[in-house]
Amino acid sequence: MINVARLFVLITLSLTAMITASAQTTAKPAETPGATASNAALPSADQVLKHYYAAIGGRAAWEKLHSRVSKGTIEIPAMNKSGTIEVHMKAPDLILLVINVGGAVIRQGFDGTTAWSDDPRNGLRVLTGEEMEEVKREANFYHALNLQKNYSKMTVTGIEKVRDSDAYVVEATPIAGGDPEKLYFDVQSGLEVRSINHRHTADGSGEFTADIEDYKEVDGIQLPSTVDQSSGQNAFTIRFTDIQHNLNLTDSQFAKPAAEPTADPAPKQ
Repeated sequence: MINVARLFVLITLSLTAMITASAQTTAKPAETPGATASNAALPSADQVLKHYYAAIGGRAAWEKLHSRVSKGTIEIPAMNKSGTIEVHMKAPDLILLVINVGGAVIRQGFDGTTAWSDDPRNGLRVLTGEEMEEVKREANFYHALNLQKNYSKMTVTGIEKVRDSDAYVVEATPIAGGDPEKLYFDVQSGLEVRSINHRHTADGSGEFTADIEDYKEVDGIQLPSTVDQSSGQNAFTIRFTDIQHNLNLTDSQFAKPAAEPTADPAPKQ
């Protein structure tokens, strides 16, 4: 993950416009988790996060890494389509997403200063306001180790079922304001297994749920290989099949592309 859950939210933002415009069926709503065990003796948010940081490999292992290239597939049932995804990241805060679904290519990036997006519906644009702040925050390569820096308040509110396991529910209020987010951490493993976030797109804001599965060890850290992402309008599954660290990535590849030149007017007859 960047924190990985947040990475998939960014992917959702990039795909939302295309899927919403194309899908003719409404995706099934995300599972509503039910409360389980007694909440009388809940741990603090700091205790839950300490367990999480250890579960994903710990700070020393993460700080040995300075870049990551992840490649995989996307399946979109409502469109009966699949595609590919590449995620390039470089410390401290550079990111590039490249998504290809049915020949439609979507790109989104942050070069340390400018957040940008390029998709068939909205074209090439610079992200500003809340959109920019969200991308900038999630582009942090070590985001997963610094969750407390992004939230003004984090509270464990209960224990709920996620799939077949109990998970602590942490309600987190972003420092930049906005709706609280919910982060779900497996009681036993400590790993994040679900997130519910509000994010902004060119078409407005929405709630996104990411179910996070199939963690695998890659170069001493734990990363999920499968995420089921859903909102009220769409749903898709991402599976990463190839993850490599410490590649030599140039800063220039994260920069906003030059705008395409305007076509010359037709010559007068």
